[in-house]
Amino acid sequence: MKSRILSLVKRYGVRHSCHSLGPRPYVNLDGSAFACLDRVVYDCGRVRLEGWSLGSSLILLSDQPDLVIENRFARADLQTAGVLSAAETDKPGFFVDIPWDGGALHLAVELDGCIHVLDVPFPQSRDWLASLPRVLPDLVWTLGSHPGDVMRVVTRNDDAARLRMRELLGLNTVMVSPRRTIADDLFTTPPVGDVPPPSPITVVIPVYNAFDLLPELLDRVARNTDLPAHVIVVEDASPDERVRPHLRDWAAGRTDGLVTVELLENPENLGFIGSVNRALAAALNRDGPVILLNSDAMVPPGWASRMIAPLLADPTVASVTPMSNDAEIFSVPSICRRIDLAPGTAEAIDAAARHMAPGSARAVAPTGVGFCMALNPAFLRRVPQLDTAFGRGYGEEVDWCQRVRALGGHHLGIANLFVEHRGGASFGSAEKLKLVARNNAMVAERYPSYDRQVQDFIHADPLNAPRLVLALAWAFATASEPLAIFVGHSLGGGAESYLKRRVAQEVAANGAAVVLRLGGPLRWQIELHGPEGAPQAATDSADLLRAIFAQAGARRLIYSCAVGDPDPVSAPTVLLDLVDPARDSVEILMHDFFPLSPSYTLLGSDGRFHGTPAADDTDPAHQAPRPDGTMASLAQWRAAWGALVTAADQVTVFSSSSRALVTAAYPDAAARMSLQPHDDVHPVPRISSRRSGANGIGVLGDIGFQKGAEMLQRLAPALAAQGGALAIVGKVDPNYAPPPEVPVHGQYDLSDLDRIATRYGIDRWLIPSIWPETFSYTTHEALASGLPVFCFDLGGQAEAVGRAPNGHVLPLALADDADGLAVALMRRSAAPDNQTLESQPAEV
Repeated sequence: MKSRILSLVKRYGVRHSCHSLGPRPYVNLDGSAFACLDRVVYDCGRVRLEGWSLGSSLILLSDQPDLVIENRFARADLQTAGVLSAAETDKPGFFVDIPWDGGALHLAVELDGCIHVLDVPFPQSRDWLASLPRVLPDLVWTLGSHPGDVMRVVTRNDDAARLRMRELLGLNTVMVSPRRTIADDLFTTPPVGDVPPPSPITVVIPVYNAFDLLPELLDRVARNTDLPAHVIVVEDASPDERVRPHLRDWAAGRTDGLVTVELLENPENLGFIGSVNRALAAALNRDGPVILLNSDAMVPPGWASRMIAPLLADPTVASVTPMSNDAEIFSVPSICRRIDLAPGTAEAIDAAARHMAPGSARAVAPTGVGFCMALNPAFLRRVPQLDTAFGRGYGEEVDWCQRVRALGGHHLGIANLFVEHRGGASFGSAEKLKLVARNNAMVAERYPSYDRQVQDFIHADPLNAPRLVLALAWAFATASEPLAIFVGHSLGGGAESYLKRRVAQEVAANGAAVVLRLGGPLRWQIELHGPEGAPQAATDSADLLRAIFAQAGARRLIYSCAVGDPDPVSAPTVLLDLVDPARDSVEILMHDFFPLSPSYTLLGSDGRFHGTPAADDTDPAHQAPRPDGTMASLAQWRAAWGALVTAADQVTVFSSSSRALVTAAYPDAAARMSLQPHDDVHPVPRISSRRSGANGIGVLGDIGFQKGAEMLQRLAPALAAQGGALAIVGKVDPNYAPPPEVPVHGQYDLSDLDRIATRYGIDRWLIPSIWPETFSYTTHEALASGLPVFCFDLGGQAEAVGRAPNGHVLPLALADDADGLAVALMRRSAAPDNQTLESQPAEV
């Protein structure tokens, strides 16, 4: 009991304390820095890393799958300091915010063809001890406030109660940052009286070459502008002889409608800033807001009124920038990552943008982005020109925004408008990189705090939730097949590992995939996985979830697991609201038996398996508490989850045993069941030989109650009495720690299995699960090692063991008879002692 309490205190402390470390530079042999962690924050079960690296490749290593850090950004302060001379990237900055379970972290930096593995600073024991006085009272209060669930865990090993307590204590594996919460009013329409009256605008368009884009640009401006607009086009002496005549013809044709045109023809090339300044001087003679529009910005219908609304509503707003596919901190689907869009995609994204409430889909930003930026005429009169020191462009809008900021103006990014940016049409990418480096250094010198402002914006990302909504629209629009929406839990484990593999396959084949995760700090966490990362946001509101997924797009709803959801009886109804039966498909993956019972392992209150429970079973293990304090019967559970099963086009099971158990609960689903045993079992090296006289019984994998942890506590002394010994290769739930003489190896790699078996004298394996596993990777791995494997007669584990030449299936009754089990394990083997087994790797 003492070890269980200490383990709980440690895990609770990790999840509910905060420690900030740094800076931590990493240097070459000559003393020059090639990377630095400016700040490392361990905060309530998450870790945030902020810093920079000169290397082009950066990977975060942990107990979880490696994370390639993609969302990197420029650091003007480093350019000013001369640090970037050896850089292999123009975006050395990085920021990472991920769940953290207490394990060590490392950064792998690739620079000059070498891989540098860097230790991430970690709080010392004294730091954790110092936090205990703050976190312990909350822990005690939480436990004391839920005595019923505490007793169910302690006395009955109640899985449902254990999951509820994990959630209450904040110990779930996957956690969402509080900064990723979706505002409840994100889709609220403002009252009619709050909408500003129409206002005339002036649109400034500098043009230099880029003729291939010009007709579409002009057509969109003329067709999609919904306000009286005077368009000032500045033709900057383009070498392309088609440009100026086309502009003259277009201007001459604008004789009626909302849009009037003024064409300014530069006799010689003035450059981007010179052309814009000429147009701004003309614009100041007119009333209303001014909008800067690049010649590669493609505006959607109704763009102008949305663009200037914040300027009319608040006189302190100096500039407004919409979201785009290439707009730095206003980029979609990922911040600071540009992408190209296929035809029609921008319109689909803007359709989603139009549904968001203007007041909720906006954020104050350190700067605007000049490809499409509305300017408040009051501030423009005070700062009427862009600084020509920035040459041909890039950074000039940052300078203007910073000067205006000093005058009390602020800058907004809005997500209720999406404008496509074709990007770099006026000058090449190589030249742009040089301009960026030069002008970034100038910005850093003039405004030393600007770089930190940008990093803070990226860190907080106040536009995260609306950015995710637009990213979903992008994913629906670009998917070649219906977009996969996986329903997962927040607890890690085998189902999560399978889910990650499926998601990776979907991203590779279809461009993106969605994970709708239940059971976190907020009920519904939305993750969009794609080649540019995985933005995420969360909400407790089912209505908000429905609104987010109401946007157009065919989808496949794939249920993986919902264990840990605070109200699983209502979950199927919400999930079905996200699909259109006439358009979409539903698949259920039976990783466990949650759709059959709240006891997802089908274990009863006595901790034993009794088959598929009938709908009228009154065992408390098969009842579920509702948020209102009532208990849902198993019949009510089956009615709710049966609706999802009935709607499913396919119910995927991974073993014949699971098919039989599911069919017993839902016989009508039998015709739609598909048996698909996993084919992604890891290759396992065969263990080289039997150990004569070793008598070592190995248990492979991480062991909790349903995996037989309590039974192993009883088995260990019984085995010792028979001359055998038990060794656990994996981890054990600290609530069921084995006797001290039983070694617990902890985390392992399958490639080391031969060495581990030798170390502990293991000459046979026991799969101690007491629930009917839907599929057991561990069982297949043990069989592939070549040693004898024993398991009880139930579930997918017995199917695999029963088919294998080195498998032995034991009566389930032996799970309650430690002495009998010890005798059986010591007496029976798959091959005579000292038999040499093949040494080549085997794969099951």
